[in-house]
Formats: sequence, structure tokens, C-alpha cells
Amino acid sequence: MAASRTDRGRRSRVIDHTHDAAASSWVEGADEHGDFPVHNLPLGVFSREGGARRIGSAIGDYIVDLAGLAEAGLLPDALRPALGEQTLNALFRLDVVTRRALRHALFALLTHPARQDAVAPWLCPTQSVELHLPFAIGDYTDFYVGIHHATNIGKLFRPDNPLLPNYKHVPIGYHGRASSIRVSGAPVIRPKGQIKPPDADQPTYAPCRRLDYELELGIWIAGDHDLGQTIPIAAAWDRIAGISLLNDWSARDIQAWEYQPLGPFLSKSFLTTISPWVITAEALAPFRAAQPARPEGDPVPLPHLWDAQDQARGALSIELSVTLASAAMRAGGMAAQELSRSAADQAMYWTPAQIVTHHASNGCDLHTGDLLGTGTLSGPAPGSEGSLMEISQGGKQPAMLTSGEQRCFLEDGDELTLCARAMRGGYRAIGFGPCSGVIHPAR
Repeated sequence: MAASRTDRGRRSRVIDHTHDAAASSWVEGADEHGDFPVHNLPLGVFSREGGARRIGSAIGDYIVDLAGLAEAGLLPDALRPALGEQTLNALFRLDVVTRRALRHALFALLTHPARQDAVAPWLCPTQSVELHLPFAIGDYTDFYVGIHHATNIGKLFRPDNPLLPNYKHVPIGYHGRASSIRVSGAPVIRPKGQIKPPDADQPTYAPCRRLDYELELGIWIAGDHDLGQTIPIAAAWDRIAGISLLNDWSARDIQAWEYQPLGPFLSKSFLTTISPWVITAEALAPFRAAQPARPEGDPVPLPHLWDAQDQARGALSIELSVTLASAAMRAGGMAAQELSRSAADQAMYWTPAQIVTHHASNGCDLHTGDLLGTGTLSGPAPGSEGSLMEISQGGKQPAMLTSGEQRCFLEDGDELTLCARAMRGGYRAIGFGPCSGVIHPAR
């Protein structure tokens, strides 16, 4: 008998031998690597100088060429066509059981010393390649499920009523612009737009003066469904390919003028940066955590958005951090300064499964490679804010840098980096790799 959608959804939660903290790889430096030990095996797309894009996985400071392994007959034959593509779309159209077979086969190749001679020719140093967008992205939707961020921003405009009435009933989201999504390292060109300061009679067209970052996670969609169909919440994780870091850069002054009545537009569409590696749902299985209980008096979500097992293991135990290095700091050899640190499971009012289920609840068809941003993931305490808008209280309280500089918003030359690590006692922590960008002047 074929497995039900619910059964298949539960399979993405399986903890198995690939998560054994004692597991070791023969790849030099992999066991000590902060982000990419053999327990992670993220998926991405890379190219060597002048070469075609190929699918690979990060292991320590190396990339293993999965297309090459498949061509050499070292991976299951069923995976060869998908691994021969130049994006991950075909691979994540395969079912979760087949994707787990890839993880198991790659884990075996990288942990068994007897396979070293066969696999070594397909390893290349990460520093010698270029990393690319992992998917051909069809659509991008940004959500607003970081309740502390929503509260902090709301207080700046509505001190007595920071959250609007719908916030605790429905995951709030809006459509973004997929064409301007770029991988970590792409330049952040200061956008231009219409700006109207409160004391001005008319707007002007000028470079953004209040450029900000937003600390988010990006949820990648696996599989496809037809228009008119929905996704049961118990099966939603079957539709999650994995997670990346996401920075939805924000032009706060442009946004303040344009966002009513329809929301952000040019203040967001100029660039969204993602980390290049997809940390798969299978790799994240040990780091599934209980969703924090809703405060007393908060409404219980409608039945289609509520699942007891999702509440028990639907959050993600991921530590997030943001660092900034100004041009002066880098020129002086100074280390980047941490601006904030937060935790995804404490920041998200809605789980990834609730986000996916809600997105499809009206019959919207989701497709492989669609990207869903969580919204800014701030924590509840000072030092855990996910944007400069919050840190500086809307520009009123500048953040002090170790160089003696001040920041209310980002300046040209600043390098902003998001980092993340999934951690849980008894398991090997895994990282996401950096999500970085340097601010360049407006053109």
C-alpha cells in the first residue's frame, strides 16, 4: 500500500545513523569544521573557472562534485539525471525517500576510508570555485512571523497597539521579487526611490538614506501541486526541501512613503541575499524543537493550521547572529562586530509547516524552487534584534562600533554578515555558511 501524504511528511523527521555525533569523515578538516561536518551534507550549485554549473555538497572546506560521483557510478542510478542538471529543481522534485537515499549514499562514501581513493578526485577546495543560486526560483514570498520584530516595529508607529488584530490568527505575508534574489557575496547597491521626510511637502527621488538588513531564514519548496489543491499541515514538511539564510534588505525611508495601502514594493525589490547552501530537511531532523506555547489569551489557530505533532516538533533550534564590519574596520584589520544574536524557535510565532500550509490554503500552487522568507527573526531581549531599525529605535539611538563609528542605518562600505548554527544536546552542530553583502554607493 502506498504511503499517505501524512506518513511521507513524517519521514522528513527521521533521525538515523547520519546524525550520529560520533560519525567521522576521512576528508581533511571536516570533523573540526564549524559548519559542514559530515552530519550536514548541504546541497548547492558551483562552477569551476570557465566551467558549467554542477550540483555539489559541502564537506569541511571542500565541495564534493555530486554530478561527478553519479557519472562515476558511485551514487544510485536513479539520481543520475537530476544530479546532471545545473540547478537543484529536478532533484527536489523527487520524493523524500529518494532524497534520503542520496544522503545515505553520500554519507557512506565520505565516512568509509575504503572509498577515499574513488571519491577524492571529485573533491575540490571551496575557495577555488564560484557558488550560485541553488534553484531556478519561480516565486518568492516573504512572511512576517517574527513576533518580537513585529512588536518592536509596531511600537515605533503604534505604541499602544503594536500588533494588528489579524497577526495571531494568520501568518502574514506578501509577494516579493524573485528576479533580484542573489547569492551571498553579491554587491548591495544602494537603491534609489521616492522619499518624503515628515517635514517635507513633496517627495524627492534620491538614494536611500535609511538602508537596513533583515535577519531571516529562507524556506525552499520541494515538489509541485496543482492550482486549487491545498497542503495538509501534517504533510507540510514533505514539501520543505531545506533552509538557507536570507537577508531581505530594506530601504526604510522609501518603504515609509510607499507602503500604504498595499505594503512594501521598491523598498524591498532591489535585492534579497541568500546563503548558497540548502541545509536539507533531513539534516535538520535532530534540530526540530517544540514550538513555544502561545501566551495565555492568544487565539488557537483554525484547525487547518493546527497540528499537535507540529507544535511538539515543528520549530527549529537554530542560533542566529549578525555581524558588521565597516570599511574603516576592515582597513584597520579589526574584527567584525556582533550586532545581535537570537534563536529561530524563540522568534517565530508560526512554524515552517504553518507557513507552507497557509500559503497553499487558498489553493495557490507551490512549486519546486519557490522561496518563502520567514520575516525578521528578532528575540525578546535587547541584543537580539534582527534589524538596525530595531537596534537604533528608528534612528534615535545609534549603535556604537568598536572603531568609534556610529550606525543608525547601513553606510556605504559596510559589510553585513548573517550566520546560523543548528544545535541540540547530543548531536553535532551544523552551520549554514555565511550570508554576506557589502554596501556600494547608488549608481
